[in-house]
Amino acid sequence: MVLSRVGVIAHTVFLEVIRDRILYLVALFALLMVMARLLLPGIAAGAENKMLIDLGLAAIHLLSVVVAVFVGTGLINKEIEKRTVLVLIAKPVSRAEFIVGKHLGLTAVLAVLIAALGLVFLLVLGASGVSLSLGSILIALGFMTLEAALLVAVAILFGVFTSSLLATLLTFAVYLMGHLSKDMVAFGQLSDSPAVQRLTNTLYLVLPDLERLNLRNTAAYGMELLPSVTVLLGHALYGVLYTGLLLAIASLIFSRRQF
Repeated sequence: MVLSRVGVIAHTVFLEVIRDRILYLVALFALLMVMARLLLPGIAAGAENKMLIDLGLAAIHLLSVVVAVFVGTGLINKEIEKRTVLVLIAKPVSRAEFIVGKHLGLTAVLAVLIAALGLVFLLVLGASGVSLSLGSILIALGFMTLEAALLVAVAILFGVFTSSLLATLLTFAVYLMGHLSKDMVAFGQLSDSPAVQRLTNTLYLVLPDLERLNLRNTAAYGMELLPSVTVLLGHALYGVLYTGLLLAIASLIFSRRQF
């Protein structure tokens, strides 16, 4: 794998996605935060600051997931459907370089998007006089970026061998089950059926445990409630390794496809 070729592909993807007016989401988010700041004091009964932080982090997370899923599933699939992939694979670029470059390009877009949304979020909170722990918020945003990168890898994996619609549905399914994997195991333990227990345990082992990358609920309370540095590094390494595994599988499947 030649890093220079990967960088060229990533840069091209970054520019293409940015040109699709993806950063308009920043304006939408800013409008949402301003409206929430105006409306929450009338309905939150003194808890508007906590609700504003929770709402802001949830909105950033949701927007990043939507972009990762809808754009990620089309990164490879559209190239295949439009047959432009034939031009690309004729060039001195390996299919693994193609997959990794596409992933890094969209991940860079998501990192910029989350950083911009986070900046707007902090500015609104600062202008509203809301006290917060900057360190915990930044850590939560960093883990959101890791989760978004993992979801892009999932979307690319499904996109190399299914249609765009099916890839989108499957990626959303992985996202939902990834956040509910421990609940599925608990459900299986309550069941009297060994088959159900084996199914839920298998899903827990195979699917990514996205709750490891979810710090939104604790970030609002400050650094004290966050896991230790060792645990955080372990969760971050888990996200990186799982992303790498998904990209390796996607590259293997893509390399075996005939066009």
